[in-house]
Amino acid sequence: MHAKVVRYFIEVVRAGSIRKAAEQLHVVPTAVNRQILNLEEELGAPLFERIHNKLKLTPIGEIVLAHARATLRDFDAVRQHIDAVRGLRQGEASLVTTAGLAGAFLPAVVQRCRAAHPGIQLKLLDLPIAAVLRAVTEGDADLALAYDVPETAGLRTLFASEWPLGAVVPPGHALAARATTTLADCVGFPLIFPAASLSLRPILDGAFGRSAVSVSPVVETTSTALMRQLTAQGVGITLLNRLDVAEDVRAGRLVFVPLRDAGLRPQGLALVSRAGTPLSAAAEVLAQQLVDGLESALVGA
Repeated sequence: MHAKVVRYFIEVVRAGSIRKAAEQLHVVPTAVNRQILNLEEELGAPLFERIHNKLKLTPIGEIVLAHARATLRDFDAVRQHIDAVRGLRQGEASLVTTAGLAGAFLPAVVQRCRAAHPGIQLKLLDLPIAAVLRAVTEGDADLALAYDVPETAGLRTLFASEWPLGAVVPPGHALAARATTTLADCVGFPLIFPAASLSLRPILDGAFGRSAVSVSPVVETTSTALMRQLTAQGVGITLLNRLDVAEDVRAGRLVFVPLRDAGLRPQGLALVSRAGTPLSAAAEVLAQQLVDGLESALVGA
């Protein structure tokens, strides 16, 4: 299959419509539609059916999709060898992660990677956790970085670390001078809480439940960046791990006070890739930069 047809076809599958795919590909919809029609004519079978104004793959389309993804993976393998020959003067690496990590940990990593390897093009996306892992297992991204990644045969763990939780408070707060604190101490202050959809929330709910401490947050949000900002502004205090607030602590905007409650488990963070698929030279560089950044943060913790 021709490279353009493969790219257009996969984007239509991802977007669910010709129009949305064309927007992502920066071409007119008729160009995408023509490629799909030509492919259907060549194969002698429809690839999509329209259900509620959304394109859905036919059984034949599913077969073609598997072939298209395999074609792209093979092409990526070729680019890997080319990148190695060029000494990484060029190359592309993609990473999917959650919004919290994208806003807190990644900026410094990207800065170091760009300084050391300016020829590498980085593609960074923040997605919900299920979409993060799916992007890697389906070959749409080289790497994924996420908390509490379940064990699955489709993923290969490149680096894993654990990040204990703590109270995050503004400088000068009553808890700021303490070496450690407890959940019971925290409920005496307005609490800014992660929403139920975040991986941190079940950990906190379980810990508060075991401690028989009732909690009534003043703010719940899906944004850890907003949690940090509201805390720095004095709206309340929040509960995060040290990596989430490392840059803010270093800049003096926030103070991290470890929690010492028994049974409060840390958040597990994993860097993963697709099992059975070697990384390109550029993706190997990005992976190493991520590992170096995490190891430095662990030492600082």
